[in-house]
Amino acid sequence: MDVKVKEWLSMDEKIPEGLKKFLASNGCHFLIYPYNFKELEEIMPTGRSDHKERKEQKIKSLCDKAAKARNEASSQHKKAETIGSLIPFGQPILVGHHSEKRHRADIRKIETAQRKSVEAGNKADYYENKAKTAADNSSISGDDPAAVVKYKDKMEQLKAIQKKMKSINAYWRKHKSMLGYPGMTDTEAAKIDEKMKTAYPWVQKSGPYESWQLRNFNAEINRIKRILKTFEQLDSMEADTIKFISGEMRVNVDINRVQFVFDDKPSKEIRYILKNNGFRWSPSEMAWQRLRTLTAVDTAKALIPQLVANKDT
Repeated sequence: MDVKVKEWLSMDEKIPEGLKKFLASNGCHFLIYPYNFKELEEIMPTGRSDHKERKEQKIKSLCDKAAKARNEASSQHKKAETIGSLIPFGQPILVGHHSEKRHRADIRKIETAQRKSVEAGNKADYYENKAKTAADNSSISGDDPAAVVKYKDKMEQLKAIQKKMKSINAYWRKHKSMLGYPGMTDTEAAKIDEKMKTAYPWVQKSGPYESWQLRNFNAEINRIKRILKTFEQLDSMEADTIKFISGEMRVNVDINRVQFVFDDKPSKEIRYILKNNGFRWSPSEMAWQRLRTLTAVDTAKALIPQLVANKDT
């Protein structure tokens, strides 16, 4: 049942994209919900203090790459045009003439320049799309120092919407019409009543919102509760270093990463093990690392015996 939930939820700002997609998948469209964060005194030490700067730097880097590729595409296109302008329009290759060799060479240069122009244009499109995606990304990052606050706000939003959905269903079961529902206009109520006439019998009995929609909200709320519990455990986790032959494993709280640092470049087998378990090489940190989570810490500790066993392979 596609029911609009609007001003009856006392909302006045745009909902975050991630939550909006979840709500839309559960039949809630055109939602407006406040996402005003509480005082940041609630922010827990989880995350990185430079999260915002890193995101801005990433977007800037992608934009710079896109601009460079776009300039290259334009340059190659002009090069092809310049060479082509030297050949009279429709001029065939004069086989055996002294100009044949240069003519063929110019054609190859034009084709090469055009190909490079298209490739550079595609690369520019790729980086521009990545930059736009990064800028529009409203998902909650584990690196965000305000992640806990945002998750709590999101959970409260979900609870408020779910409560309103239950209220709408209860009103429907009692009156078999949405006319007179507090905060809902007669026009909106009439639209819902009209849709309910053609709804499945069990929907007509229970209300506009079906049980699976309410269950999905419960599942999402419980998921957020688990995430918050994980954050609390991470916040109580202190920095740690475990040394082993040829390197060490670090729980780096400052940058919110679990890291492996080796005395020398690890073998191909060790690099494969690390990559296969979510660790990536960071030139800036000179370490193999992944986001600091409880799973990442447990995985890193379990990998140490494998890394020691493969150190000489």
